[in-house]
Amino acid sequence: MASSIVKRATCSAVVGFRIGASLRSYAKLASGTDIVAAAPNVSLQKARSWDEGVSSNFSTTPLKDIFKDKKVVIFGLPGAYTGVCSNKHVPAYKDNIEKFKAKGIDSVICVSINDPYVMNAWAEKLQAKDAIEFYGDFDGSFHKSLDLVTDLSGALLGIRSQRWSAYVVDGKVKTLNVEEAPSDVKVSGANTILGQI
Repeated sequence: MASSIVKRATCSAVVGFRIGASLRSYAKLASGTDIVAAAPNVSLQKARSWDEGVSSNFSTTPLKDIFKDKKVVIFGLPGAYTGVCSNKHVPAYKDNIEKFKAKGIDSVICVSINDPYVMNAWAEKLQAKDAIEFYGDFDGSFHKSLDLVTDLSGALLGIRSQRWSAYVVDGKVKTLNVEEAPSDVKVSGANTILGQI
């Protein structure tokens, strides 16, 4: 399917106010991109409690382990516990998990520039941990490698993920959707990507 790369706006908005100019016009990630090669040597941190982190010696998950030989829907969002993310973005994926499974999707993944402990507590609060895999990109290296960051300092969030979604097969991006503003869920929501699989 054709990629749905959406041009980023020249300025971003959260809840209707200006927060700063974006740094690039387009995401580095595009249809056909090998997501593992685009973010070399990058790992993510699966959502977990502090005790689980200690017992695993603070292990991380290489991208190849997430995407190799799998059909994955992944979506990124500005932050755990934020309004649109908690009330609209994650719930739509959770509510449609059976539809994703029916289309042969191996995993639906939510990733954000947060630590894995915050992601774990948030997933539990949303009662979504059984349906969606949550990963932290604690230092933003995953999103920075893909040019999917935005400056949300105006909302006191600092550098965060754009709001986006992608359908990835064996590491290759089949379709990508990036919102113009982080407060929008116009192209990155569950229903949109279900129609692209």
